This record gives sequence, structure tokens and C-alpha cells, in this order.
Amino acid sequence: MKRILLVLTVSLLLAQVTQARHCWKKLGRCRTTCKDSEVFYLLCNDETKCCVNPKHVPVKTRSLPPTGSLETSAVW
Repeated sequence: MKRILLVLTVSLLLAQVTQARHCWKKLGRCRTTCKDSEVFYLLCNDETKCCVNPKHVPVKTRSLPPTGSLETSAVW
């Protein structure tokens, strides 16, 4: 009976320790190193990397100035 209790306790502890925490709206996982198919995007609360599939990482686009503001006002 003591062995069963010991095995159950150790199993529950391991299950708690090995749970991966989610990040980036549950699209990423907090890991020390990312898998080959993942990219590092943010840091998690415990300073591990938030590893995300590249298709979920937002791409920051540069905004262009309005077309009317490109006039040359200075004469060389």
C-alpha cells in the first residue's frame, strides 16, 4: 500500500513539473530552447523563451508617408 501511495505521489509531482506553460494567447509554449520548427518571440514570466510557430508571429509592416507629402519643397 505504501508503494502505491509513493508511486502515485511521484507521478502527480512529475505531471505538475512537466506541464508546459502557454504564452502568446496560447499559441506558444514557454521553453528554455525552441524547437527547430518554432521561433523565439517574447520572454515568459520566468525568463524562458516563448516559442511560437512562425505563422503566428505578427509581421510589423512599415507605413509609408502619404503620397502628397513627397513633394520637393527645398530647391538645391
